[in-house]
Amino acid sequence: MIHLLIVGLGNPGKKYEHNRHNIGFIILDEYAKSKGESWKENKKYNESLITGDSYRLHLLKPLEFMNLSGKAVQTFAQLYKIPAANILVLQDEVDLPFGKIKNKIGGGTAGHNGLKDIVEKIGSSDFHRLRFGVGKPEKGQMEVADYVLQNFTEEERKEFDALLLESTKKIDEWLKAALNNLKKGSAA
Repeated sequence: MIHLLIVGLGNPGKKYEHNRHNIGFIILDEYAKSKGESWKENKKYNESLITGDSYRLHLLKPLEFMNLSGKAVQTFAQLYKIPAANILVLQDEVDLPFGKIKNKIGGGTAGHNGLKDIVEKIGSSDFHRLRFGVGKPEKGQMEVADYVLQNFTEEERKEFDALLLESTKKIDEWLKAALNNLKKGSAA
């Protein structure tokens, strides 16, 4: 049985629920809902499990603050022996304009504290990322850290349904590609 992990990044609590920094939670909630899955709550994380013929897909929302996201990822990676290549992290990306969604493998953390902690805890940056563009403030307007902790604007929220659908499709594409790569690897 192959284990894969999808991690949504965000901050716990109602105060942060609609923040730009919480788009990872928002996307993962939408993905779980689209698959008819619910969340099992734990003190340190919420989890859900999707079981296929040859795989188990773990969905994870760390419930510690963003800069401590790596602990829960490390726990799951070690428990289920999930290599970095089988992990997808859903994150906000200030270097992409709002609504631009891109998949990426590995690379740096671009100052993203959640990614930094994951890299530090699992000892690798070779995991996959679904980068959801949230844009950034105009130069001198406000600090990026303050910007990502603000709620999405009314205008941005109008585009959410289509953007969340696009995001869930990209997750399914990642899953399909990951399973194909694993099948090829085991056939070799």
